[in-house]
Amino acid sequence: MKEFWIYTLLRLGLFVGSFAIVFGIWFLVADSVTLLWVIVIAFVISGIASYFLLERQREAFAVKVEGRAGKVADKLEESRSKEDTD
Repeated sequence: MKEFWIYTLLRLGLFVGSFAIVFGIWFLVADSVTLLWVIVIAFVISGIASYFLLERQREAFAVKVEGRAGKVADKLEESRSKEDTD
């Protein structure tokens, strides 16, 4: 679960940072700021950045999920084999 929260908080941090940068640039260049467009642009930028910058955290999260799924599958198979022998 730790890997999930680390990855999620880093993604959120990238979005907030991207939002602040896009908002600041837009505010300096234009007279009015369209908040919806700032959110959309920040979302796209943070998504692209997270693909490249958070690869290690995403991989750690995937390994953890795969391990947990393997344990559940093993327990399910074990319970099925017990039912077959009974």
